[in-house]
This record gives sequence, structure tokens and C-alpha cells, in this order.
Amino acid sequence: MRKATIKRATKETQIEVSVNLDGTGVSNSTTGIGFFDHMLDLLARHSKIDITVKAVGDLHVDFHHTTEDVGIALGQAVKQALGDMAGITRYASVYMPMDETLTRVALDISGRPFLVFKSAFPTHKIGEFDTELVREWFTAFAMQAGVTLHVETLYGDNSHHIAESCFKGLARALRTAVAIDPRNAGEVPSSKGQLGG
Repeated sequence: MRKATIKRATKETQIEVSVNLDGTGVSNSTTGIGFFDHMLDLLARHSKIDITVKAVGDLHVDFHHTTEDVGIALGQAVKQALGDMAGITRYASVYMPMDETLTRVALDISGRPFLVFKSAFPTHKIGEFDTELVREWFTAFAMQAGVTLHVETLYGDNSHHIAESCFKGLARALRTAVAIDPRNAGEVPSSKGQLGG
């Protein structure tokens, strides 16, 4: 079983994240941010990665530090759980509809972190959650997971739907990309013989 636990403690946040890449999509996320917990639940459910997040942060300041640091820790946990990445499918892409919204997500578990994020939100907040933090989370996750990630909302009018399509799109791409492809015969899917570096 490809599992990992990451603990991160700063003056701003105390976070513990656990993942099981070969899970069933069980989620237990408690960050103190209701909308964010909802997105993490969707990420687990649709990726079939078991995800546990326990986060205590300086929410009296704002939600930025907690959201970003969870992205950092979750990215590190996924990277650690992948190990040498032998046998993985590596690439995946998906078009994710959510009512009037359509988002395209393309993912390469390359070991080379890069993010292209082209999703605009018509409102500044979803409930109490700042919509600019969606990009912050994706940046933190991609950089720490060591993945090349492209997220683009092609159209959409509702901020909640746009955010949800981004997270669900990532989930479905991860589900495919981290899966073991028996045709890879346990080899790292790269002509270099390794991913990253």
C-alpha cells in the first residue's frame, strides 16, 4: 500500500496529513474552513485516494496560511507515497463539467513541478472563503507534489461550481495518473529511467 503521513508545524499552522493512494476515497478533513473541507472531501472521493487532514491555523487572521499549508503538506504526502513512481500511469487529463461550468485538467507526474492555472472567479468569496485561495492551494500542491499541472476553466458563471470543477478535475486526473499500469511492468515511465531531476 502506497501511504504517507506528513506533519507540518509553524507559528501559523499545525497540520497533519495522511494519504493512501490505493484507498477507496475515504475523507476526514477538519481545517476549520467549511468550504475548504468540502473541496478536500471531493478530492478524496473522486480520486479514490484516502485523505485525512487535521489542521489548526490562524483563522483569526484569514484562511490563507491554513489553505496554503494544507496544499504543501498534501503535495508532500502524495509525493512521498508515490515513492520511485515505478509502474504508474503518469499522465492523465479530464474535462470536468459542473452544471454551467467546464474545466480542463491535465496532469503529468513528472517530478518537475509546474502549474498553469487559468480559472477566473466572478466573485471574491464563496461564503467566507476567498476565491483567490483556490489558486494558492493548487500552487502549493503542485510545487510540493512535483507534478506538472494545467487547470483551465473554459467557461462558467458560478464561483462555487468553478472551484468544484477544478478540484474534481484534479481528483479524476490523479486517480488515473497514480494508478499502476500493469503494462509498465514495474518500470518508471520515462525514457530517462527516472522521473524528476
